[in-house]
Amino acid sequence: MENQEEAILIQGGKPLNGAVKINGAKNSAVALLAAAALSEGSVLLENLPNISDVDVMLGILKAIGFHVSKEGEGVYRLTAQADPLPRTPDELTRKMRASYYFMGSLLGRLGESSVALPGGCDIGERPIDQHLKGFKALGVKITEEDGGSRYHFLAPKLKGAAVFFDMITVGATINTMLAACRASGTTTLENVAREPEVIEVANFLNAMGAEVRGAGTETIRIRGVKKLGGCSYTCIPDRIEAGTYMIAAAATKGNLLLENVIPEHMEAVSAKLREAGFGVSSGLDWIRVNATGIRPQGIMVQTLPYPGFPTDLQPPMTAMLTCAEGSSRVVETIYERRFGSVDGLITMGATVRVEGQTAWVEGVEQLHGAEVTATDLRAGAALLIAGLFATGETRLLGVHHIDRGYGNMVEQLMSLGVQLKRVTL
Repeated sequence: MENQEEAILIQGGKPLNGAVKINGAKNSAVALLAAAALSEGSVLLENLPNISDVDVMLGILKAIGFHVSKEGEGVYRLTAQADPLPRTPDELTRKMRASYYFMGSLLGRLGESSVALPGGCDIGERPIDQHLKGFKALGVKITEEDGGSRYHFLAPKLKGAAVFFDMITVGATINTMLAACRASGTTTLENVAREPEVIEVANFLNAMGAEVRGAGTETIRIRGVKKLGGCSYTCIPDRIEAGTYMIAAAATKGNLLLENVIPEHMEAVSAKLREAGFGVSSGLDWIRVNATGIRPQGIMVQTLPYPGFPTDLQPPMTAMLTCAEGSSRVVETIYERRFGSVDGLITMGATVRVEGQTAWVEGVEQLHGAEVTATDLRAGAALLIAGLFATGETRLLGVHHIDRGYGNMVEQLMSLGVQLKRVTL
């Protein structure tokens, strides 16, 4: 999938109209795949998205000894034929951030893991100090290897403990939870992340036989068990993909029905789109954005941990606000380099000024097409959206970033009436 010699050519000015079915959640899928390493049975995962990050996680599972079979579109069976290897391969591990979940899952399964420091998008400092804090509390001995580029974790006997995280972090919450479900005694995690992905991993662990309670609140309690078995599990819909399409529909003055969504996960996004003047309605598993003929009003957006406005949707929202009536203020509180799309937006005619962690956006009547480059996954989505509502042709480079998190996005957009195509350079 990854190919830096490709581009997306976008002919702007067409609204998104019709219906789109949202894929399985990237951020859940990658965590579930790592968590599957805890199973001593056979796990069937369904509704996994067709993205390169899932391919990487499947590759890591194969490399450490799992049998992986594809049983349908987005359906994979993972079988542990023996104890997996404790060491993940460097090349795959460094391709993405979520590979660090193998630190916790292999620790829980084997009492040992050796994982290179992960890669992923360059959106700011993303230290793993809170992960290390959680592991140390469980009795894990941690040593650096390969000049500090790899960590080795060892705990012949994990012991339950109380952990208070210094900051709310999805990664450390999940990683510590993975290890703790096999620790002796009870582990209490406080000041934890409440994102749907955390609840999803807890539910999956419980389906395999773990005893995890409180996910979705500020405190999670885990009573360790001796082993985890197999199960079947369906990945939740992707709230970030859903939000991207909602914002794209609003930006292009379209009328879009999103199917296979959990509206409760989208409340922060729906609220901001309504505040900007758009019509947003929802049912049990659908959301409709009606933006026909509506120019957005300038608003203030601040990213926060769930249930606040998601940092992953800040770049697409910033792109939409470049053509709002009046001024907008966007405050990024999670990652300090989350404004990677701004240079591209300015190239397309936007008026944006970044001061520290705040972007000041003065709305203009229209953006114009240009050649721009995606610097990370969500910046790529932002520039793609900008190209959809700009006049003329936009040539978007760095397409491999988009492939990491959006499955079949060009095809889905084409089915909604916009004009774009993927080309090899």
